[in-house]
Amino acid sequence: MDAFMFTLLLTFIIALGGRDQMIIAQFSDELERTNGLLILGMACAAASAAVMAYAGWTIASMLPDRAAQMLVAIALAFAGLELFWPIRLKRMKEPTRSYVAIGVVVFLRQFGDAARFVIFAFAAQAVYPVTTIIGGALGGMAAIAVGWAAGKARLEKFPLFYIRIFIGACLIVAALFTGLNARFADL
Repeated sequence: MDAFMFTLLLTFIIALGGRDQMIIAQFSDELERTNGLLILGMACAAASAAVMAYAGWTIASMLPDRAAQMLVAIALAFAGLELFWPIRLKRMKEPTRSYVAIGVVVFLRQFGDAARFVIFAFAAQAVYPVTTIIGGALGGMAAIAVGWAAGKARLEKFPLFYIRIFIGACLIVAALFTGLNARFADL
């Protein structure tokens, strides 16, 4: 239950203001909030969460305990560093308004996303990765739904960049302590 709740909450909080949410918000404004766009964004969030959780669990199961813990530290560090990266979206042009193109862009953008690195890290430490898959999928879907409902113009009014910087710093500190714990656990 802990892995489910932590993954759900962190994925939602970290995905606020993320590239995938902003892309869906941008198209939500331009396409007038179609239900197909919401379903597409939620499906991409669920699929990317499942892939990253499965990857984290599979890779960690092949490693010794201390190496798996170091893998978690590295994933958290990458997530923290990704949150420092500013998000600049270009205005989308006519050929990119197809749902297939939007789905491919959102799905591929999610693999380098901080929220998916956190899902990867929690799945690497989880006893049952299904809980992290469900938590990560629901958190990502909720963030997509907020972006779809609010739209890009309304999301840009909030200080999401500063929130992302703060969370990124917290993730780097967590990565540091996790890495030190993995390195000096037997001393």
